[in-house]
Amino acid sequence: MIQDKSWGSRLFDGINIALLALVGLITVLPFIHVLAGSFTTTAELARKQLVLIPTEFSLDAYRYIFSTSTVIRSIGVSVYITVVGTVFSMLLTVLMAFGLSKKTLRGRQTIMFLVVFTMLFNGGLIPSFIVVKSLGLIDSYGALIIPSAMSAFNLIIMRNFFQNLPDGLEESAKIDGAGYWSILFRIVIPLSMPAIATISLFYAVNYWNTYFQAVMYINDAAKWPVQVILRQIVILAGALTADTTGWATEDVLPPAQSIKMAVIVVATVPILIVYPFLQKHFAKGALLGSIKG
Repeated sequence: MIQDKSWGSRLFDGINIALLALVGLITVLPFIHVLAGSFTTTAELARKQLVLIPTEFSLDAYRYIFSTSTVIRSIGVSVYITVVGTVFSMLLTVLMAFGLSKKTLRGRQTIMFLVVFTMLFNGGLIPSFIVVKSLGLIDSYGALIIPSAMSAFNLIIMRNFFQNLPDGLEESAKIDGAGYWSILFRIVIPLSMPAIATISLFYAVNYWNTYFQAVMYINDAAKWPVQVILRQIVILAGALTADTTGWATEDVLPPAQSIKMAVIVVATVPILIVYPFLQKHFAKGALLGSIKG
């Protein structure tokens, strides 16, 4: 029979719950403000410093955003970069992590040292730009995918997860005549879905938030991802006019403040929609991948 908690334990739990609820409220309030502000009028935003429930409901901001194909095209670019980049990164990460998880691999410690070294030191901006330019990746989507295709942190988590799998599974498969490729794709990967889902989410968020690389390497505005368009609108929304930008149409005028919030919502919601489908694997994959060093 479980004993009742003491008053001290109940007080401690109550304080923890109150503090966590307060932190959660502080965290979610800015997003609620942005979401509500995107559905209200500029006049209401000017009158109120904080809008949580719009009293003057308006879709002008979203009507303005989708009045041309600019935002839609940039979202398509971001989706393409996120999907292709995540698949490519996971392929490289899984293959390298599987190899480094084998204690029989010669030079394993040296390779891991080089991987960890990249977490602490890098060549810098100018050498990176020279490499991208030398490979002919300027103004191509490859410049947004290839340079950041593998994360040392994600590789280490993936390798540690593979090391935690029982050795008997691989030995049994070898007795049955399975090779390394069969072991990887028929045994290891199906058992590693929590870790794969977690690392995939890490990569997807990174690719979706691509901004600096796009500004550095992409000159064609038609190839800009949504984050770059977001930056353009947030900075220039107050000064945009139909004559100078081509964003607005004759019957759609840009509400400067609410348009900024609406674009933030458009850029944020897609990745938030993906997270619930991976959330059940997220904590388990991250924790299991961090048990062994």
